[in-house]
Amino acid sequence: MTSRQAPHCGLAPRCLWLLGAVLLMDASARPANHSSARERVGNREENEILPPDHLNGVKLEMDGHLNKDFHQEVFLGKDTDGFEEDAEPRRSRRKLMVIFSKVDLNTDRRISAKEMQRWIMEKTAEHFQEAIAESRAHFRAVDPDGDGRVSWDEYKVKFLASKGHDEREVADKIKNKWDLNVDEETQEVLENLKDRWYQADNPPPDLLLTESEFLSFLHPEHSRGMLQFMVKEIIRDLDQDGDKQLSLSEFISLPVGTVENPQGQDVDDGWVRDRKREFEELIDANHDGIVTVAELEDYMDPMNEFSALNEAKQMIAIADENQNHYLEPEEVLKYSEFFTGSKLVDYARSVHEEF
Repeated sequence: MTSRQAPHCGLAPRCLWLLGAVLLMDASARPANHSSARERVGNREENEILPPDHLNGVKLEMDGHLNKDFHQEVFLGKDTDGFEEDAEPRRSRRKLMVIFSKVDLNTDRRISAKEMQRWIMEKTAEHFQEAIAESRAHFRAVDPDGDGRVSWDEYKVKFLASKGHDEREVADKIKNKWDLNVDEETQEVLENLKDRWYQADNPPPDLLLTESEFLSFLHPEHSRGMLQFMVKEIIRDLDQDGDKQLSLSEFISLPVGTVENPQGQDVDDGWVRDRKREFEELIDANHDGIVTVAELEDYMDPMNEFSALNEAKQMIAIADENQNHYLEPEEVLKYSEFFTGSKLVDYARSVHEEF
């Protein structure tokens, strides 16, 4: 397997996905992984050595659900400060117009699809670098002897310690090959994590991960082989007829238990509408009604330039009220919630003040 580094310098079994859903939210209340970025931050420290359920700048979550924060992630990158719900509106508008100016490379006061594509690639690269930095810190946490390689047993000790087990006691039991006395669910998760560990372990396999291999373990988007593995697992999870490809009906099927009350119906309708649009406009490249492994790989690859261009066109189309195929300051301000997660009022009156 070839480890793919961030540009300019250089998945997961279903039981693991189930663990992520249990940790992050009540799956019976709403579609799994439909939480916002702000909700996920609170869980990061607790589960930092687990492969993350959510990958910044990647279109689908690990379990095949849409990343509903994707557009904000690739428009703002790490520059999210200033767009909180309680932020001062005038300051937020000014900050948004500063970003507009950076995207508008030829300074003609409008953003083209090519300019947006370049910006998406740049912001995705930022997320890559952020993931590398986080993975490096986590690698040091699970490499106590500092030899630059992490064994499966070293990782298992840290994982069980994060679940409340006594670290020294677990280490002694593993060393002496004694029974760990973990519950059935945790044992199942460990077995699936080990499968993922094998996938990230470059040949010749030795169950020892280097820093770059550990990055692939935590962030499959950095490794072509791990990305392919993730795609196959997503298809296997959604594929109902076993043909190893996805139809529209398979892709938009609602998770079990989501339709429970009239209030939840709005969420369910939105779920179907969003997935149908994503399938037809972006994933199904040849528009034949079927998504193949190759099509899903291209769609999932965060550094695929063609996908980035398609994404740029879609982002522009969302706010392009005058239908000139460009984004103008007034449009970006009016649709600020789509780009930043915050709705900025008085956009038309303030555009000349801020830009």
